Amino acid sequence: MSNVLSEEKKQQVIALGKLGWALRRIEKATGVRRETAGACLKAAGISVSRPGWSRRSPAKPAIQVATDSGEPKPANREEVSTGFIRPLSEKLPIQLPATSVSSSECEPFRETIELGLRRGRNARAIWQDLVTDHGFSGKYNTVKRFVRKLRGAVQPEVVGIIETGPGEESQVDYGEGPMVREPQTGKYRRTRLFVMTLGYSRKAVRLLTFRSSSRTWAELHETAFRRLGGACRLVVLDNLKEGVLTPDIYDPTLNPLFKDVLAHYGVVALPCRVRDPNRKGKVESGVGHAQSTPLKGLRFESLEDAQAYLDQWESRWADTRIHGTTKRQVAAMFAEEKPFLVPLPIEPFRYYQYGERVVHLDGCVEVEAAYYSTPPGSIGKLVNVQWDALHVRILDPNNHQLLREHVRQQRGRHRIEPGDNPKKTPLTTVQLLTRATRAGAHIGTFCDEIHRHEGEFGVRHILGVLSLAKKFGPNATEDACAAALELHVYEYRFVRRYLERQPPLSLRQVDPLIRELTQYRDLINTRIQEQSHESD
Repeated sequence: MSNVLSEEKKQQVIALGKLGWALRRIEKATGVRRETAGACLKAAGISVSRPGWSRRSPAKPAIQVATDSGEPKPANREEVSTGFIRPLSEKLPIQLPATSVSSSECEPFRETIELGLRRGRNARAIWQDLVTDHGFSGKYNTVKRFVRKLRGAVQPEVVGIIETGPGEESQVDYGEGPMVREPQTGKYRRTRLFVMTLGYSRKAVRLLTFRSSSRTWAELHETAFRRLGGACRLVVLDNLKEGVLTPDIYDPTLNPLFKDVLAHYGVVALPCRVRDPNRKGKVESGVGHAQSTPLKGLRFESLEDAQAYLDQWESRWADTRIHGTTKRQVAAMFAEEKPFLVPLPIEPFRYYQYGERVVHLDGCVEVEAAYYSTPPGSIGKLVNVQWDALHVRILDPNNHQLLREHVRQQRGRHRIEPGDNPKKTPLTTVQLLTRATRAGAHIGTFCDEIHRHEGEFGVRHILGVLSLAKKFGPNATEDACAAALELHVYEYRFVRRYLERQPPLSLRQVDPLIRELTQYRDLINTRIQEQSHESD
């Protein structure tokens, strides 16, 4: 009597045979002997996969077949199979059930561990949560073995090691932070994780922010320096726009604000090659450590709560761990490295905004709706501008030299240096009076009296007096103005008539001139009064 398979076993063997499984694999999975499975597949018209055999003779029938009669089998009974002889006393392979984990210390926390795995947390993060929140007393390796049995081991990636001296180098990078509720919208938003890692001790500073900009990038560096109590002499970074404007392995162009902040703290930036993250593998590892261990799968109601949780994890777990490469505690190595850090300056960096502007046709650039002059000949050119709450600085885009520095002006107003005005620009009243004073003492006093009596209507008369000084010479005009001041006649026409008549006027000739000027002055005063009434 031959072995008879149940219909369920037969269908299982046929299905695995259609998938191309070898007979040994089918035997291991189903418990059906290879000979029986091969005969079943042959009857169903399915070719049998025989890996490792080039030529095989067809299966021979067994010399004796076990029956269900219950008779005891002789000790020397043998069965003949394809290619070899197996004693009947040898046990057939048995499909064992999955290994039980009931004896593990982690079994009471199975649901918590499975929940952490579904949220993407790794074994170390789960162990830390169990110790912190549930008072777990087991070791990390216990949790790691339990997690491996649940999901299988993960092959770590091979990385290179770059050794640096104490205080010599730090590495910085951005990564994805946790989901945090944004106060403006009330919705959860993905944050950005800033990480600075010291090359010697692996001490890290991790900061969270919603948005990034050139100023935010620089402020994060300054905050990291303050937390560490010093700065490394070299900072290795990626080629992101907040720090590097133009990537170049030999001559990169740094963001001016970022460069000035680093110079304030005595630090030099060293951008990596493009698409070469291995140069800053320590901070890459620090970013991945924070993403996969304390922050994976968590959400926070505010950025302050998220930062407080991250800081607590940093001091409780990250600083007290034994680093896998150095085989020493991170906090102990940082205590050795801290004296080698660059001391912090007394004052923090005074931040400014930075931008590029095109010089307008009036020779000015616009900064927050106010206008500031540039050197002559700059119309249509591109200049660099820095500004803060007090000053506006205009820089040459080629060599970054300071061209002009202005005090901040109100919106809509201009700040122009006298030397930057075009030649055709009308002079102000103060400039005219200053020029008159330089021409002569009596000329200056006479022009001041004209402005005091006539106001803005006397500007053209002042221009006329200056023109007379240019035409007749300053000495003659000085004498004419002295005569007008002596007679208390503050009229431009008097000085002009005095200079045009040669030889000088006699007293009889002066009287009709004074009468004429008095009539003209009365006319001017009447016009001023009419204009003031119209304005009221």
